[in-house]
Amino acid sequence: MITYEELHDEIHEITEISNVFLYLIENRKMCDSQVTCDLFFEYVEKVKNHLKTHDTAIYSLILQEGDSKAKDTAANFLSGSIEIKKIFDSYLKSCSKRNHPKLLILDHQRFVTETREMFRLVLDRLQHEIEQLYPLLKSISGDMKKVA
Repeated sequence: MITYEELHDEIHEITEISNVFLYLIENRKMCDSQVTCDLFFEYVEKVKNHLKTHDTAIYSLILQEGDSKAKDTAANFLSGSIEIKKIFDSYLKSCSKRNHPKLLILDHQRFVTETREMFRLVLDRLQHEIEQLYPLLKSISGDMKKVA
């Protein structure tokens, strides 16, 4: 069971980490810091968990309970989720070791540019969830507190 408050808290945490991380990586020396590295992998974990929550709890509810318009919206979000995961995984391969939580930055400016783009993609997605998906869920479930 997840609540709207928990979803909004997740979004707030992801946004906050994103803002701090983007600030830190402007300075190349900060990219090699363990604190920055830890923050990055905390961000990665939170984004992955957020997407997983949507995949397992939210889309299934809409696809089961919603009308055709709601189902189309859920299907669009689901396909967008799949695409974001692919892009996110590719991005992670380019800047970190597979089984070792360590940033690998060969070209600092490229890393900063790609990170901004990736984080913007995630933040845009979160904004769409707030504006489109959550109101749709509330209309289907009738519960203003619990999602699924």
